[in-house]
Amino acid sequence: MERHLPRPTDVDEAAAKRAERQVATFFVISMISAVLFCVAYFSFEVGESPDTFGRIGASNLTLGLSLGLALLCIGIGVIQWARKLMADVELSEPRHPVASSPEDRSETLAALSQGLEESGLARRPLIRNTLLGSLAMLGLPAIVALRDLGPLPDIKNTLEKTFWTPGARIVNDVTGRPLRPSDLEIGGLVNAEPEGLVEPYDGEREGIEYLEGVELLAEKGKAAVIVVRMEPEDVTEETSNWGVEGIVCYSKICTHVGCPISLWEQQTHHLLCPCHQSTFDLADKGRVVFGPAARALPQLPIEVGPDGYLVAVSDFREPVGPSYWERG
Repeated sequence: MERHLPRPTDVDEAAAKRAERQVATFFVISMISAVLFCVAYFSFEVGESPDTFGRIGASNLTLGLSLGLALLCIGIGVIQWARKLMADVELSEPRHPVASSPEDRSETLAALSQGLEESGLARRPLIRNTLLGSLAMLGLPAIVALRDLGPLPDIKNTLEKTFWTPGARIVNDVTGRPLRPSDLEIGGLVNAEPEGLVEPYDGEREGIEYLEGVELLAEKGKAAVIVVRMEPEDVTEETSNWGVEGIVCYSKICTHVGCPISLWEQQTHHLLCPCHQSTFDLADKGRVVFGPAARALPQLPIEVGPDGYLVAVSDFREPVGPSYWERG
């Protein structure tokens, strides 16, 4: 084995200080690059300035360069630190075929402590602090990029508002046909939606603008209802005030975790969720009688419209679906 030769930084303190400043400079550049990533993220729209460089948009170019430079400078800084300032001693250690003995483990811990000391973290606070700063700043691009998961919901206009409006006709969610009271038998259940979300098979649009695509799916998921008919004397007065001749309408979305419900026990007037067995009494304002759901199933107030069809009196008076922290 060739004789070990000391490095300039091992014998010249001035050279060691220069190396330390070089390493710290790379870490500072990394911090600046992380901040530039955040600035570029909010400054450029996706697709803006397509002629920046080789038809690459300003957003992609600046985000890629700043994040790449932040990572690159941390890597270069660590390499320079290891090559010029950390202990430069060659070690050899035999392999052990079995688990290490307590003595070996103690020696390993001692070696780790020695390595930490030789790395110079304690003696070189400039490197330590700039390294920690660059690693901390590197988290900023990750936090900022989380914004691309989607916009924060406008709770009042998304979670707490559905497609139901005063006078909206209740239609079968398969055929799109509006429902009359005579269409429902005692003990029957119909899955329904507000008119405007389901086109009738016969193609009679009646001047209604039907939603499409993602907007349609989002509104369907919130506005889905079930309509059931019970004997009027079996329904509580408070429930019947929002119904018609024993016909009541409830949200189809379970208040536990949002599963769709339609398992109807007509003898007990109970509606069961197939996911976690939450059970709601539809004859008594949809109150929970069993299971993990924490609140009653929202009831939609309905009446008979001028044309004889069942219509909504208003939107739901409370948010549909699972509960959430911001719910008042």
